[in-house]
Amino acid sequence: MSILFRGLRIVNSDGLSQPKDYVFEKGEFTLVANNNSSGFNKEVNANGWLLSAGWIDLRCSMGEPGHEYKESIESLADSLIASGFSAAVILPNTDPVIQSKGDVDFVLNRAKRYTPEFLIQGAVTKNTDGENLTEILDMHHQSGVSVFGEGIKPLSNGDRYMKILQYLQKFNGVLFDHAYDPLLAIFGHMHEGENSTMLGIKGLPNLAEDVAIQRNLEILRYAGGRVHFQTINTAKGVDLIRHAKAEGLNVTADVSIYQLLFSDGDLMNFDPNLKVLPPFRGDSDRNALLEGLKDGTIDALVSNHQPEDRDSKFMEFDLANFGMVGLQTFLPALVLLEKEMGWDLLIEKITSGPESILPHNLTKSWTIFDPEAVWTFNEKSNKSLSSNSPWYGNQLKGQVKYVIQKEQLIEVNV
Repeated sequence: MSILFRGLRIVNSDGLSQPKDYVFEKGEFTLVANNNSSGFNKEVNANGWLLSAGWIDLRCSMGEPGHEYKESIESLADSLIASGFSAAVILPNTDPVIQSKGDVDFVLNRAKRYTPEFLIQGAVTKNTDGENLTEILDMHHQSGVSVFGEGIKPLSNGDRYMKILQYLQKFNGVLFDHAYDPLLAIFGHMHEGENSTMLGIKGLPNLAEDVAIQRNLEILRYAGGRVHFQTINTAKGVDLIRHAKAEGLNVTADVSIYQLLFSDGDLMNFDPNLKVLPPFRGDSDRNALLEGLKDGTIDALVSNHQPEDRDSKFMEFDLANFGMVGLQTFLPALVLLEKEMGWDLLIEKITSGPESILPHNLTKSWTIFDPEAVWTFNEKSNKSLSSNSPWYGNQLKGQVKYVIQKEQLIEVNV
């Protein structure tokens, strides 16, 4: 079956192209030659729609195994499709932790029936407790894992950090690092500052992240290897990574997209949906993150999708779990940032940027989206099993229309 898309505009790091016609036929998606518009089984009016390479999310959580009621492999795959993502790095913080060949194979065997590519981040210490190392080489050689880390936990043991970097150099693996000092951040629930003082809530200081990044860069400088810093969100952290790159260290970084849209001032009504880790900080940190994205210090935007059930989230602010679902609201978040950053830069940070970080060859894919489409994020449209989002129940702008994954054209219905 051949399907004609009339008037699509490609967006990539070079900017926006002029509207052109494209056809999907026999698993291939190609430009229509010589403005030919006849002989197709179906025609889609794509006026105003944009086309890009398939999107890649470097930080995505799920509940299966152990907490399938929060997010199963199936519901995560559905959420990824509806959100325009063709590949996602899956964090190891399930129950049990993804820390062995058997754990990796369980997820990959369950996920292979779906079109998005699941890329496993293997845990580097048993049960992500920061002490005993997992079978890193076995996970790589037997199951193809090349990305390792502790997921939502920091790797705060300096000796283990150094040894892991040395192990990963045996096969060009990359350490994904959620860097903060857990003791400096202990008992914290939001950004430490004037607003936390006014609310009487124990704060998470910038220092907790800055010290950890600085220490881990020193270890990288000593041991060699590759480190990817995840969800950085302080001005000093951006500056430290900027100087490390200039020095020639093999380091990259990403930021959660919602860190660019919220600040600690948004927590004044104690909404537990806005309790995330790292926390929303102030305007100076946000401006530094934006500058880091523009100058290439920060290589990727991530959803930091953290599904939580109602019993874990909807309670007193200081008792609620950290985390926010971030997949289906990702494109609406891009739309809010577009005037400030431009589509070319934003798309780069979710396509070629993350792809350059991953030691994997990904299947070619495409995402087709309408930045002007309006829809409501609610029980009917939500593909996730969780709804912990400040935008839940709201009307949003920006909708994925189709994805092309594993040579299949999939229409998104929400």
